[in-house]
Amino acid sequence: MTVSTMTLSPTTGRDPHAVGLGAVAEPRHPYQDITTQLVQRATRSDYHTWLNHIMPAAACSHPVRLRLEAEWHPRNGSRSDIERPTDAMPDGQIYVACKNRRASVCPACAETYRQDTYHLVKAGLLGGKGVPETVAEHPCMFVTFSAPSFGPVHSPSPEGDRICRPRRAAQSCPHGVNLACWARHTPDDPQAGEPLCKDCYDYTHQAAWNLHTGELWRRTTQAINRTLARAAKRYDTLVRVSYAKVAEYQHRGVIHFHALIRLDGHDPQNPDDVFPPLPALTSTELRNAILAAGATQFTTAPHPRNRDGWPITWGEQLDCRTVTLTGADIDDRGGLSNTAVAGYLAKYATKATEDTGHVSRPLTDKSLELYTQHDTHQARQLQACWYLGQYPLSCTTTEQRDEWDNGTGNKPGWGKLRKWAHMLGYGGHFSTKSRRYSTTLGALRAVRKAYQAGRNPEALSTSCADEDSAATEAVVTLSWLFNGTGWLTTADAALANTAAAKARERQQTAREESEETLAG
Repeated sequence: MTVSTMTLSPTTGRDPHAVGLGAVAEPRHPYQDITTQLVQRATRSDYHTWLNHIMPAAACSHPVRLRLEAEWHPRNGSRSDIERPTDAMPDGQIYVACKNRRASVCPACAETYRQDTYHLVKAGLLGGKGVPETVAEHPCMFVTFSAPSFGPVHSPSPEGDRICRPRRAAQSCPHGVNLACWARHTPDDPQAGEPLCKDCYDYTHQAAWNLHTGELWRRTTQAINRTLARAAKRYDTLVRVSYAKVAEYQHRGVIHFHALIRLDGHDPQNPDDVFPPLPALTSTELRNAILAAGATQFTTAPHPRNRDGWPITWGEQLDCRTVTLTGADIDDRGGLSNTAVAGYLAKYATKATEDTGHVSRPLTDKSLELYTQHDTHQARQLQACWYLGQYPLSCTTTEQRDEWDNGTGNKPGWGKLRKWAHMLGYGGHFSTKSRRYSTTLGALRAVRKAYQAGRNPEALSTSCADEDSAATEAVVTLSWLFNGTGWLTTADAALANTAAAKARERQQTAREESEETLAG
């Protein structure tokens, strides 16, 4: 059997009553309560079969339901035949986890993403998963790049023990707002990140900054490599930096980056090799290069609302810490341990705009009106992105509008501000890395998939090739048909998540017992 194509197509078989844990719809029969649904499902003869069938997606809040159609095309020219393997399965469909990385959307899938990110980052620090263990000897820094100020805001402190904006001589802005604040804000304070005066805050500059953060990061890494190349030239050697970074929203609604930057040796003849740099190139050299690159800046392309463009640069706060191999999270010199860094980056990778008070959903003209009914900080941020991203009067042809949306040359594509307005203008990935820093998320998923199937990950490609070459009698076209999202009933959602929770408890107990046995 040869698989010729695999497509995903919509179908009208969507169940209007399918629900996830986040949004529970009415049961199929309005007069049935959840207790009746639970009893009916749990007392069915195929209950355990159904439970095993849905277990891969049991912890997911909004699983995707799919049906499979297989169309056989015999090589002898006879009539093709269509089979539907999922018809014989429980509920007549397959449940697949949504794989959403946002913890506010699906905690279970976000936890899987967080664990994968943790192991990816840790492998780049200690080795393993295809990375040599010698990376533990490389100079490495944990850096936080923040955004510049677009106007005074209420600043929170981790424990709420710091005064927000103390001023001996209180001043007022042109709009008559006092620019001093003697309150102590905690991170969960609704006032944290709010501007002292919304009329003074530069919302358009913030939107442009969020849009251009990717370009600013690219230029920053280039500057770091250039500075290190000059330092390495004194020793007649070559170096390069490898990194893993995550993007996080501050309370005020701007992106800042947490990056793990590692110094590697470089061999042009073997560019994929990862080996330590010369001992003369220490963490001090790396730190100096990063601090110097913190001054990287450029000006955006002209915009109809600002013909001179906006300056794009990093903020004054640039936190640079050495990564150590100590057991404590923070050593006596302020350095961070490798496990602490990996945990920090993995945690940040599952967040989005929830910390700013906005839900991460694409906007339309109607939903924009809903979100901007009240004059709030979040509403003005959305309006700024939508306003800057709309077509100017000069865009009359299809080519001009395409250039406005996607950009060409040094033009970023201002239309992306509308596309990513729900992300406050930022359209980049939240977890990225350089090519040679570590393994990939795709490789980690492939290993987990092979483990769940009880197969050797290294033998996957070989076995699949053997099966494919041995099948010459017919060609089959597999079509995955979308059948809806969410669980069929509230009771199904409760039973599935309960089973997943018990499975996690058993795994945790087995892990603890195994650790106790090894320790004994």
